Amino acid sequence: MSANSLDGKVAVITGGSRGIGLGIATAYRAAGAHVVLAARKPAGLAEACEELLRVKGDGDVHTVVANAGEPEQAEACVDETMSRFGRVDVLVNNAATNPYHGDLLDLDLPRAEKTVRVNQYGMISWTRYAWRAWMAEHGGAVVNIASVGGLIVDPHIGYYNATKAAMLHMTRQLAYELGPRARVNAIAPGLIKTELARAVWEVREPILTAKLPLRRLGTVEDVAQAALFLASDASSWMTGQTLVLDGGATALPIGVDG
Repeated sequence: MSANSLDGKVAVITGGSRGIGLGIATAYRAAGAHVVLAARKPAGLAEACEELLRVKGDGDVHTVVANAGEPEQAEACVDETMSRFGRVDVLVNNAATNPYHGDLLDLDLPRAEKTVRVNQYGMISWTRYAWRAWMAEHGGAVVNIASVGGLIVDPHIGYYNATKAAMLHMTRQLAYELGPRARVNAIAPGLIKTELARAVWEVREPILTAKLPLRRLGTVEDVAQAALFLASDASSWMTGQTLVLDGGATALPIGVDG
């Protein structure tokens, strides 16, 4: 059996109906996992389920309507997963929100609270319920999808980036608290060519990639393969770490605008 195999395991993925979340679900199902997609919109979940059922793999697919920022919905999703599959081996905290673009000093409290509720506290609450339901006794892996923005300063999305920086720290904290039963790691993607980000990358792609060491933007598949590695036994001695997937942007010399 391949070290990247997830045969028979059950993975819950928040924000799983599109983009990076759906890409991870596709990779997990191809690796043999049963996949539970959690997202806010039933229509998007139905479309994602149909797409996953076309993927070659033995895993089952289940969908749950849930808002990542609502702890009671996180608990209900984990309970439903346990009722259907009897286990939660992998949790991917992928769902995120960014309702504010602008300077920190102009940020209003409602949008600050919404960002923290989903990006930071959502990660804690989903991990809590997966841990209590299964991982505390049987072990498992938590994969947190953060952002390279959590490592740098970037105009207009400073507060979003601050919540992603918090995710990176909480990844290390949870790795300490949940070991040795569960492993907790993170991925910090740079700009990924998703439909949601199309307005950012489509017109400027040649400019954005010109100074990157790898000369291309990231793809959903790049993130999905990293998430598969972190969920599988291939990374069995790895916890509290962050994989940076940015095409080398953070490796640029000072003064070089990537």
